[in-house]
Amino acid sequence: MTAAGGRLARQIAGLRFNDAGLVCAVAQQYDTKEVLMVAWMDAEAVRRTMETAKATYFSRSRNEYWVKGETSGHHQRVVELRHDCDGDALLVMVDQTGAACHTGTRTCFDDGLLG
Repeated sequence: MTAAGGRLARQIAGLRFNDAGLVCAVAQQYDTKEVLMVAWMDAEAVRRTMETAKATYFSRSRNEYWVKGETSGHHQRVVELRHDCDGDALLVMVDQTGAACHTGTRTCFDDGLLG
């Protein structure tokens, strides 16, 4: 394993995954700071994302990996990946192409105003 590969493995090992082996990942447009969507990653999805700069998530319902935009063409190029202070959530800073939400809207948070 290369030095960079070892460093990445240590960083991933330092994350706090839930009982299902997942960590919440919030995708945010890197330049406007617009919150786009929330998904889940396991250690392998984090590794793939870091190695390819393509946002790779884990589908809980399909029990499989998916690369954002692979079928829709609405890609997320990862600019930066950060973890929070506890290591139990990720901020995926992306350059979004097209809609981020599966409904076809720019963000999954367009219509969800509470109160």
